[in-house]
Amino acid sequence: MIPLEKWFSDIKKKIIVAGPCSVESPTQLLTTAQEISSIKNVQVFRAGIWKPRTRPHTFQGIGVKGLPWLYQVKKNYGLKIMTEVATSEQVIQCLKYKVDMLWIGAKTTTDPLAVQAIADALQGVDIPIWIKNPVIPDIYLWMGALERIQMAGLKKIGLIFRGFFPTTPTKYRNTPNWDMIRKFKKKNPLLPVLIDPSHMAGKASYISTIMEQYVREDINGWMIECHYQPKQALSDASQQVTPQTLQKLLSHFL
Repeated sequence: MIPLEKWFSDIKKKIIVAGPCSVESPTQLLTTAQEISSIKNVQVFRAGIWKPRTRPHTFQGIGVKGLPWLYQVKKNYGLKIMTEVATSEQVIQCLKYKVDMLWIGAKTTTDPLAVQAIADALQGVDIPIWIKNPVIPDIYLWMGALERIQMAGLKKIGLIFRGFFPTTPTKYRNTPNWDMIRKFKKKNPLLPVLIDPSHMAGKASYISTIMEQYVREDINGWMIECHYQPKQALSDASQQVTPQTLQKLLSHFL
């Protein structure tokens, strides 16, 4: 396995990634970004351009036309911008619009061919890329995705832990299972880790409880879904917090 570099060491405090599940409109995106930009410690604005939803009749994302709006967030508010990619064409489009960071989603991590296509598109590109754990607790799928991205020559790689699809009834959307990420970190101690409490919780009211579980662990930051009008969100409305709630959460846990 290719040795990893400790590229994250220049960040002295936890990195906070926040923003809506999906890009929906210029008004939704820029209003949310404006409110988030005033919150201390938020450095990165996240928003899904393409949404690999399980069912075809749900909102699948705004697509390429949303990338100029995302770039406007970067230009207007000085936040780094970040989105999910699942194909080589999506990577190419994101690079065109100067997206600062990318992530590979939990569904895509389970597909070696999709990860390889992303890796091929990133050959020779110096961009941070974050890999979410697969939807099932298979450490080899996660490791395989990491190795494919490494083999493309990328050095700035991190993990996002968003829990696993539950096999037994639980109040959470996805089961928190820190034991697996401990094993992964033991094999890759230099990898930075972000915790995604939104996808673990499934409900905004549970996010604080999830954050409490991980606040004492060796993590590098949080990715939290935030929308200026969560109840009107076109995807994952129940797990998105308002900017005001986000500010309260961060002031409590940082």
